[in-house]
Amino acid sequence: MTTVASEPTPLTARALGPDLARGVMLLFIALANSHYFLRGQDYLGGFPLDGSAADRAVSWLIATFVDGRAFPMFGLLFGYGVAHLVRRNAASGRPTVRRLLWRRSAVLIVVGVIDGLLFYAGDILAMYGILLLVGAWAVFWRDRWVLAVAGLFFVMTSLPSPGAFSTAAPDGSLLPADLVSMVTDRGAAVLFVAFLGPLGFACPFLVGLWAGRRRTLERPDLHRVLLTVTAVVGVGAAVLGAQPVALPLAGIGGVPSAEDLAVLGALHSATGVLGGFGYAALIALLAERISHRRGAVVDALAATGQRSMTCYLMQSPVWAVTFTPFLLDLSDDLTVTSTALLAVVTWLVTVVVAQRMSRAQRRGPFETLVRRVTYRR
Repeated sequence: MTTVASEPTPLTARALGPDLARGVMLLFIALANSHYFLRGQDYLGGFPLDGSAADRAVSWLIATFVDGRAFPMFGLLFGYGVAHLVRRNAASGRPTVRRLLWRRSAVLIVVGVIDGLLFYAGDILAMYGILLLVGAWAVFWRDRWVLAVAGLFFVMTSLPSPGAFSTAAPDGSLLPADLVSMVTDRGAAVLFVAFLGPLGFACPFLVGLWAGRRRTLERPDLHRVLLTVTAVVGVGAAVLGAQPVALPLAGIGGVPSAEDLAVLGALHSATGVLGGFGYAALIALLAERISHRRGAVVDALAATGQRSMTCYLMQSPVWAVTFTPFLLDLSDDLTVTSTALLAVVTWLVTVVVAQRMSRAQRRGPFETLVRRVTYRR
C-alpha cells in the first residue's frame, strides 16, 4: 500500500460525500442550538411550550429531524476523518500517528474552551478533542473490537436517564447576567460537555472509524446495499423514535411525566444516533448521483463542509450577540420560528463565505490552524 506520511489531504482530492454531509448538517447544527436560548413559561426538551401554532410546527420539525440527529452524524464523520488521517500516515508508524492525533486533539480542546467561554457554552470542539485524545488508542484496534465497544457505548447511552429529555428551563450558562457569571457559569458548562460528552459520541466516532477504514462514504458504488439499508432504517427509526416527544411539542397530547420522559428521552437519543448514520448514508448516495453534474449550490455546500470547523465557529458569535442579557438580549423577543429563521440565515452566510474562500483557493482559518498544529507546517 502506498502511503503519504504526515501530509494533509489537498482540497481538490477530497471526496464529495463527507464534505457535502458536513455542509448540509451545519444547518441542522444551527437549528439544534438555536431554541435553547429562548425564555418561556414551560419547557420540553429545551423548547418553550407557550408559542404560536407556527412555533409548535417548527418545534415538531426540529425535534423529529434535527435534535439528537445531526450531532451523531458529525461524530461519525469525525471518526471517519480520523481513519483517513491514520490511513494516509500509516507508514510513519503508530507512535507518530498518535502524536499527530494528539496534536489535533490539543488544538480542538483549546479552541473549544475559548469558544465555550466567550461565545457558546455548548461548544462541542473541546469534547471532540477529549474524545480524540482517548480515541487515539482505538485507531489501531481490530474491527471487531471497534464495533463491539461502539455497541457497548450505544447500549449504555440508550438506557433510561432522568436528564435525557427534561422540562427544565435553559441552563444559566447560556444566558449569563454579567461578565463574571459568564466566565464562571460557562466554565463549568464547558468542562461538563468536554468530559461527559465523549460518552455519548463514542459510538458514532467508532462506527465512523470503522466506516472510514473501508472508505464507505467515498465509494458508495461498492457499498450501495449497506448505505441504502442504513439510510432507510436509520432515518426511519429517527423519525418514529422522535414522535413520543415531538408530538407533545406540536400540541398533540400532554407532556409526559418525568418517569416517562426518562424512557422516551432515551428512545429519542438512541434513534437519533441511528438517524445520524442514516443521514450520512443518504447524503453519500446522493453525492454519488450528482458528482458528475455538480452545480454552484453543491460546490458551495461542499466548500462549507471542507471548512466545517470555521463555519461552525462562525455561528457562536451570533448566538452570543443575539441572546446574551448584557448584549442584545432577545431571548424574550424571539420565538422558536424566528430563531429558526435566524439559524437558517446564519448558515447561509457561512455557505457564502465558504464559497468565496473556495474561489480564492483558501482554506478556512481554523482548518489552517489545525493543519499547522497537526503537521507542524
